[in-house]
Amino acid sequence: MAGKAAAPGTAVLLVTANVGSLFDDPENLQKNWLREFYQVVHAHRPHFLALHCQEFGGKNYEASMSHVDKFVRELLSSDAMTEYSRARVYLDEDYKSQEHFTCKWSRKGFIRTRWCLADCAFDLVNIHLFHDASNLVAWETSPSVYSGIRHKALGYVLDRIIDQRFEKASYFVFGDFNFRLDSKSVVETLCTKATMQTVRAADTNEVVKLIFRESDNDRKVMLQLEKKLFDYFNQEVFRDDNGTALLEFDKELSVFKDRLYELDISFPPSYPYSEDSSQGRQYMNTRCPAWCDRVLMSPSAKELILRSESEEKVVTYDHIGPSVCMGDHKPVFLAFRMAPGAGKRCQRHEGTPGETSLQQEEPRPPTAASTGPPARHR
Repeated sequence: MAGKAAAPGTAVLLVTANVGSLFDDPENLQKNWLREFYQVVHAHRPHFLALHCQEFGGKNYEASMSHVDKFVRELLSSDAMTEYSRARVYLDEDYKSQEHFTCKWSRKGFIRTRWCLADCAFDLVNIHLFHDASNLVAWETSPSVYSGIRHKALGYVLDRIIDQRFEKASYFVFGDFNFRLDSKSVVETLCTKATMQTVRAADTNEVVKLIFRESDNDRKVMLQLEKKLFDYFNQEVFRDDNGTALLEFDKELSVFKDRLYELDISFPPSYPYSEDSSQGRQYMNTRCPAWCDRVLMSPSAKELILRSESEEKVVTYDHIGPSVCMGDHKPVFLAFRMAPGAGKRCQRHEGTPGETSLQQEEPRPPTAASTGPPARHR
């Protein structure tokens, strides 16, 4: 969505939000979500706003797609959007078309669009990578097998972005990367003085639960770990000082340090928050909290950001709704001003990048599915 640009730079707001929860409980969550989103728009007053959503239509999309049009109409008709001169919405709605719908069982993939703003061309990539299917498997090795799968998937996407068939441009990649903390290292740190009890299934002898108890203090349970349970006794460790003490275990992006840049993180882990509308700051005990939702950029995109010579803060990297339930993910945003004359000038007849999806066959790397026209353009 673009409004009228003005000197000394063009105000840009990039937002990523996994909104699956909103469509599972629209009556309780959407109103609060939209209110918090509008507040960020009003605060930064961007000339250009890009909102990347994942799991749009909900996790159970067959039942929830009916809510999509209402959400989009509400968004576009809001007071926060009245000053914008145009809007473009791309939706992957045709879930009945299995050959075109974005990985129908996992809803993972990416879409790439190219934009021209203030005579500067740049790409925006909305991405959703694979999650950790089991906390127990993630704990087994450092780095985990899931980290390796995401590494290969993101590498594939980045290679597509620099595809020689298309004119190169600066790019921003923002979405739900599903980056997780190094589970084995986190558990060893949180439970340094604990003893571990292993619980196995009687019929298969498979490990189904790990229990970490303090060595003394009446052997108090510190952590219980199951396939979909990460129950640590003190959630404050993930909230104190925005959880930044745990950033040393956020290692997945380091593999791409020469290809992707990120501003310093100063907000708490963006996932998994409680979906109870009265619990805005509480994490669910399903996964170890992590910074899944990110805004990343190419080295050349970094140069597009206008940095003020004064002490005035002109770049903000933060999350939305810190005390309000926004679903299981908190949206994350990057607000900045694009410097006049920065970057590659627009070429009006460039090829337009398309979209693609990813398929997962653990533990083999993801591969590309066919590129098709599933997005609806408004």
